[in-house]
Amino acid sequence: MVEEDDRGGHVTALIIIVLILVCARLWHDVRALRSRLDQFESAHLPEQGPSEESAPLASSEPAEPETRPEWATAMVVVDEPPLNKTAAILAMEEPAELISADETHGEADDHEERSASLGFEDLFGRRLPIWAGGVTLAVAGILIVKYSIDAGLLSPLVRIILGGLFGAAMIAAAEAAMRGDQLVRDPRVRQALAGAGIATHYATILVAANVYQLIGPLTAFAGMALVTVVAGGLSLRFGAPSALLGLLGGLAAPALVGSEAPNVPLLASYLALTVGGLCALSRDQRWAWLGASALIGGFGWGLALLLGGALDAAASISLGLFILLLGIGFPLLLLAERGTAIRLAAGLVGCAQMAALVAVGGFAPLHWALFGLISIAMIWLSRRETGLRLLPSAGLAIALLLAGAWNDPSVSQLAIVIAAIVLIYAGSAVQRLWRNDGGLDDAAHVAAAAAAVLLVPMLHFYASPGATDLEFALLASLGSAISGTAAALGWRSPARKLDARFALLVAIGGALLVAAGALALPQWVVAPWGALVAGATLLLARRADDHRLEPIAWGFAALMLLLLLKGVTLDEVYRASGDAAPFSLGSAVRWLVPAAAALLFARAARSVHGGAIGQPFAVLFLYVAAAQLVPPVLLPLIPALLVALLGTLVRPTPTPALIASFGLLLLWAAAPLATWLNPALFSLAGQPFLAPRLPNLSDTVLRLAVPAFAILAAIRRAELVASVRVVAISSAALLAAVAAHIVFKQFFALDSTARFIALGLAERTVWEAALAAGAVAAWRTGSSRLATALATASLLHFAWFTLLLHNPLWSAQSVGMWLVPAYGIALALLHLGGRAEVPAKFDRARAWGQILLIPMLVISLLRQFFAGALLTTGEVGSAEDIIRSLLGALIAIAYLQWGIRRSARDWRIASLILMLGTVAKVFLFDANGLDGLLRVASFAALGFSLIGLGWLYSRHLPDPANAIRR
Repeated sequence: MVEEDDRGGHVTALIIIVLILVCARLWHDVRALRSRLDQFESAHLPEQGPSEESAPLASSEPAEPETRPEWATAMVVVDEPPLNKTAAILAMEEPAELISADETHGEADDHEERSASLGFEDLFGRRLPIWAGGVTLAVAGILIVKYSIDAGLLSPLVRIILGGLFGAAMIAAAEAAMRGDQLVRDPRVRQALAGAGIATHYATILVAANVYQLIGPLTAFAGMALVTVVAGGLSLRFGAPSALLGLLGGLAAPALVGSEAPNVPLLASYLALTVGGLCALSRDQRWAWLGASALIGGFGWGLALLLGGALDAAASISLGLFILLLGIGFPLLLLAERGTAIRLAAGLVGCAQMAALVAVGGFAPLHWALFGLISIAMIWLSRRETGLRLLPSAGLAIALLLAGAWNDPSVSQLAIVIAAIVLIYAGSAVQRLWRNDGGLDDAAHVAAAAAAVLLVPMLHFYASPGATDLEFALLASLGSAISGTAAALGWRSPARKLDARFALLVAIGGALLVAAGALALPQWVVAPWGALVAGATLLLARRADDHRLEPIAWGFAALMLLLLLKGVTLDEVYRASGDAAPFSLGSAVRWLVPAAAALLFARAARSVHGGAIGQPFAVLFLYVAAAQLVPPVLLPLIPALLVALLGTLVRPTPTPALIASFGLLLLWAAAPLATWLNPALFSLAGQPFLAPRLPNLSDTVLRLAVPAFAILAAIRRAELVASVRVVAISSAALLAAVAAHIVFKQFFALDSTARFIALGLAERTVWEAALAAGAVAAWRTGSSRLATALATASLLHFAWFTLLLHNPLWSAQSVGMWLVPAYGIALALLHLGGRAEVPAKFDRARAWGQILLIPMLVISLLRQFFAGALLTTGEVGSAEDIIRSLLGALIAIAYLQWGIRRSARDWRIASLILMLGTVAKVFLFDANGLDGLLRVASFAALGFSLIGLGWLYSRHLPDPANAIRR
């Protein structure tokens, strides 16, 4: 009983589904019909308004309401009121006097309400019951047979005969309904009856063959073919609904009466006949919906059979052929102008189901053969119709996914499958590749098949025991040969430059060639091999005159760089940094070949930035290659040599390469610069700069001096932009100055605080003199900027270190004979600045520098006279103090005299300031500590000084106001 209830529930669910489908179809038809009626009405109904014949209505007098007798109103009653707008149109053909005015005015008011009401009633009251009745009759015939089986009332033969008689009765009733159309007056009745009869015949034949085995397969085939033919004929006689119901009944019959273990070959044959007949009928009647629906139903059955379980050989063949017919054969029966999209979708679904058959069947050779069959059919179909070019691409993708998903294939089986894929897809693509109808998709097929030759076997066997890289290298070479041969076939083709076919094939061929080298060659040869492939691709791009190939060459160059960096060893890094002993020829070759490739790209690349990218890499690779052979002590000379060669021998100078060489030089200079910079920064705060904290002389010469001279030699003849030249000169000047300072510090060898006290002023004075001499020499040779820079450096060094931080007046510094030279160099540079091309805005700064230095020098010399070499020792006596005041007054007078002669107002102002300061000193400090003749002498000296100052002003500047304004 439970089993019977389950079956009844399944039947009820199926009936509901069928009714929903029918309702959806009919609702679509109703809406289409209503739309067409609305268009017809808008095109043919006359506009409302007064006609020319109704002259009284057009007069100025108000119209009297029309009164009609009851007999005239009664004349408008007809047998059946119009149900829609078409009836209203037809009613217009009646005489105008028979139409009631009240009805005319009221029709517009209730039109929308009546349309909605009639549409609902027409759909659910007149149309759906008839269709549902037809389907129910078909199901009833099937259920009668099932009931007789379950109850055991009739023998199998009688049941089959009764089922056939019932189907024939339904068809006969349809014919009677057509002949009695005067009585029935609805074509849907005969259509429903004919569809029920067709479905009953389908079910009867299947039950006789599958359930009772009363007839054999051949007889069943003949019966189903006959029913299919009858269904087509009845659809021609009774219309499309018969075909629709025949479709539903024919496709639903196997599910309603099928056994638990159906005969798959028989079922597939039945489904093929059903779907094929419906597709043929759809072409004849131009019913595209019928063919599409039949294909959908067929694919549904194909999916159900695939999910049903294991299939033997016969079942697999029959199901595969059925899928082939669904995907390729039956869609050809559809109309060409409407069937392209359907054929494309059917081909894709058919290919997917065939792939599922291969997977369900355990990837057996039989199933692969079926997939190959549909692959060949898709290729043929794509050649037949341009809109189906996508089919082979989808087929190839599915084939490769299947091959990749294959569980535990044998080597021989996988080789046969890959070979078949290459032969079917790549072979057919090569055949069309360079013809007029060839395209980029054909090149993609060849490229994908060539890549699959390596990738699919690697996916399955690369990690397997016993597998060697050489085997996979051979596969990569084979794939590269396939792609390269296809590209070579198009070398002379006029269409080669029109699209990316040639470039795609070259890219895949080159990538597989690099992969072959990476698998077969030693590690130190892999990067050079990639460099060779990249360089060959670039040369091919120039030879082929194809702009698409150069980006591919750059891609191979990037791959070469990755391979190069991947194989870097610690020994190579240590050699490049000078921390390991050479010699490694393999490492040198590993970097030298990529360097040659980078040089080739720098010279041969046609892109705007090709040289700018290739040049620095060439320099870096050359340096690392040389580092594998050159002793570490000489390694800093390699960048200097590159700089000299690039700046002197190459025209025009390759700026990016020169910048890269500069960078290498600065990297080598970083260590000694950092060693020098540490004490240099502390010296700015007053800590003595001692020699032991400096870099050694060898590093100074090789890493600082030689690079500086190399940069200067290079930029002297190099053709560089202004910004790069300024940076290069600044870098060279920095390196040269640091190197010179380190070498200079070795002469005085200030290794302790005591030596710094004894020789610090002497060392600083000599260094400042050297800078000043360099400034004078540069100025004489016309290098005004260098002269200014050196002179400024000398003055700043003197001002910060000698005048402020380590001034002998307040810091322990032995002056010896160095006071006058130290101050004299600064005063001389300030004086020469007036003769050099120094901007006028610095004139006042020069003047005040001289004004301040002269008193400092005089006071220091005076202090040296009384205290000796160390000016900070001993007390300042009264005599020294008086002499300071006297010297201050004399200097003030001298400043005034100089200011008058040079018309220099700053000197005169300095004279007044110095004199006033001296007066204040004498009165506030000196006079308090003096007595007797010293006090008299002090005041006398001050008085004479003031008198002399005033006399000078009155003699040379009669008008003090004008003098001050000057």
